[in-house]
Amino acid sequence: MKLLVIYIVHAICIPCFSFDVPGKDLPLTLDYYKSTCPTVFDVVKKEMECIVKEDPRNAAILIRLHFHDCFVQGCDGSVLLDETETFQGEKKASPNINSLKGYKIVDRIKNIIESECPGVVSCADLLTISARDATILVGGPYWDVPVGRKDSKTASYEFATSNIPTPEEGLISIISKFHNQGLSVEDMVALSGAHTIGKAQCRNFRSRIYGDFHVTSALNPVSETYLASLREICPASSGEGGSNVTAMDNVTPNLFDNSIYHTLMRGEGLLNSDQEMYTSMFGIQTRRIVSKYAEDQVAFFEQFSKSMVKMGNILNSESFVDGEVRRSCRFVNT
Repeated sequence: MKLLVIYIVHAICIPCFSFDVPGKDLPLTLDYYKSTCPTVFDVVKKEMECIVKEDPRNAAILIRLHFHDCFVQGCDGSVLLDETETFQGEKKASPNINSLKGYKIVDRIKNIIESECPGVVSCADLLTISARDATILVGGPYWDVPVGRKDSKTASYEFATSNIPTPEEGLISIISKFHNQGLSVEDMVALSGAHTIGKAQCRNFRSRIYGDFHVTSALNPVSETYLASLREICPASSGEGGSNVTAMDNVTPNLFDNSIYHTLMRGEGLLNSDQEMYTSMFGIQTRRIVSKYAEDQVAFFEQFSKSMVKMGNILNSESFVDGEVRRSCRFVNT
C-alpha cells in the first residue's frame, strides 16, 4: 500500500490510496469498462456530487447499502431487488426493513448510465463506485475501485437476516460475522468507522441509552447532557418515537473523519455494537485499534480504503456463471 497524492474536495485534503487487487484469479479489474463504457466513473461522480449536495446524509445511505449488499451472497446487487408475487427479496429482512434506504438514488444513477451505455454496467458495480464517491464527497479518502461484477438473479432473505450485524449485537458475534465474510478484526473496526457519518433510528439505540450508556461514559457531566438530549429524541417506551433519528457522530456528523473513535473512547457510542469495540471485556484488540484510529486519521483512512476494496471483492461465484447486467436494478431481466 502506498500514499499516492492528495486531492482537494470541498476544501478538504483527501488522501488517495491505491492497492493491488488481491488474487490473480479475481475477475475484477480497474479498466473493465475501458472500451465498453469509458465514461462510467465520471458519470457516477458527477451525479453523486449532486446527490450529496442535495442531502449529505445520502453519502452514509449509499455506503450502508453497499455494505448490506456485500454481506449477503457477495456484492451482487441482490439487496436492490424488489419483492414480487413469485420472488422474495432482501428488503423486508429485519436489518433492512424500515431502515435501509437509497434505492431511488441507485435508480437515478442507473437510468443515466443506461442512457449512455445500455446493458453494460452492472448495478453491483454502480453501487460499489457510488459508495466510494460518497465517501470522498464528505471528506473521506479516495481508493481505486475494481469493477466487473455481475448482478445476481437471486436474493437471500435468510442470509440478510442472519449475516448482517445488528446495532445491539455483542462484539464476539460481530467479529464472527465479519470473519465469515473473510474480513479481519481490523477490517471490522475500520469499516465501522463509516458511522462517523449518517444517523441511527431510536429503535436501534433505545436499549443503549436506557442501559449502560451512563456506565461507559463514566457519569461525565458533558456526557450526561448529551444523554439527556438523546432521551428527548428517543422515549423509553417502545411504542414511541421508534423512527426518530439522530447522528451517530454528534461532533462532526456530516464530515467523514475519525471523530467516531473519539466518541467511543469517551464511552458515548450511540450504538451498542460500536461501543463494544472499546468497552467490551473481550475487546483488547479492538480497543487498541480504536485508540490508534482516534490518534491517527491517516491510518484510519488508509485501512478504511483497503477494507472497502476487500469487502467489495466479496463475490457471488454463481453470478459469474449465470449472472447478468440488469436493465433495472429492481428486477431480474426478462
